[in-house]
Formats: sequence, structure tokens, C-alpha cells
Amino acid sequence: MTLQTTRTRRPATRAGWLLPAGLIVLSFVPVLAGAVRLTELAGGADVTPANARFVAMPLPVMLHIVAASLYSVLGAFQFGRVRRRWHRPAGRILIPAGLVTALSGLWMTLFLARPPGDGDLLAAFRLVFGTTMAVSLVLGLAAILRRDIAGHRAWMTRAYAIGMGAGTQAVTQAVWLIVHGGEQDEVTRALLLAAGWVINLAVAEGIIRRRRRRSRVSA
Repeated sequence: MTLQTTRTRRPATRAGWLLPAGLIVLSFVPVLAGAVRLTELAGGADVTPANARFVAMPLPVMLHIVAASLYSVLGAFQFGRVRRRWHRPAGRILIPAGLVTALSGLWMTLFLARPPGDGDLLAAFRLVFGTTMAVSLVLGLAAILRRDIAGHRAWMTRAYAIGMGAGTQAVTQAVWLIVHGGEQDEVTRALLLAAGWVINLAVAEGIIRRRRRRSRVSA
């Protein structure tokens, strides 16, 4: 192996880890918040106005936190060069975890009491994006069963983008607080959270189109 080949491979290897690492960093805030909530529920914390709805029905909340954390962290390794090593076995975990994340999120939206600041618009956004995530996972599974690899990748990328919405939402809300400060009204909060999902889906569609162009060039 020549020195030039070694130098070429090292940057390529580092680049293969950049995207998974970035996705894990993006998921850090929601995963940490979920861990705090799980500790609170498991430890029998005092009931407060902020956690009363979770204490009243802890099971769907705990399922959502565990599944979403697993889905966001493990799913990060499905991107970049590292995915080739364990794509199939990880997928057998990710699809059920993603479905639990989406369906438990829909259940909580429909049946848990809303906290202050969550209005009808945000509930509608959660129902739309949660349903889209679940449908994308099912379509991705159907695509791979019929050996449509490109379709499988596209639908799974869309599902993961929605599942990672909480990470981007932390960024959109932080930017709002830095620029405007103060509390958000119901409409502003709904639009900021929706922006997280929309941004992620826009990035996902860009990745999907780039893959398609590469496939056409290769063909």
C-alpha cells in the first residue's frame, strides 16, 4: 500500500464517521431530557403541574422515551460508511423502535392532557408528522421485502428525519430564545416545533435526491 493510498483512506474513514457523530450530537438534548424523565418516573417523584400527566400514565411515556432514544442513537450508524458493517441486524431493531416511537407519540397526543403552551395547532402537527413517520417505516419495510433498495433507503431516511425532530426542535427553540427571549405563545411554539420536522425532512429529501443522481451516473 502506498503512502498516497493511506492518506486517501484516512480522510475517507474520518468522513464516514462525521455524519453519525453529528446525528448523535443532535440527539444529545432529547436523549438527556428523556433520561431525566425516566429517572423521575422510576424514582417516584412528587407530582407537580409539569409532570402530572406523565405520572398519571407512565407506560406510554416510558415506551416513547426508550424507543426514541434507541432509534435516534442506533439509527445514526445507518448513515456513512459504518452502516455497511451492521445495517441488517440494526434494521431489525430500528423498525420496531421507530414504530413504537411514532405510535406512542400519537397515543400521547390523543390521550394525555396537554401542558400549558400546547394548543390545537401543535397537536395537529404532531399527528401529521407522527403518522407520516409510521407510514414511512411501513413503506420502507415493504420496499426492502420486494428488494427495492432505493425505495427502502428513501423511506427509512424520511422516517429517521422525523424521528430526529426533537433534536432540531431544541435548536430552533434555542435560536428563538437567543433572538427574541421571553415566553412563546401557542402558535409560535407550534411553528418552531414544526420547523424542526420540516428542516429535517428538507435535508432528508436532499440526501435522497443526491443518491438518485449518483445511481443514474453509475448506471
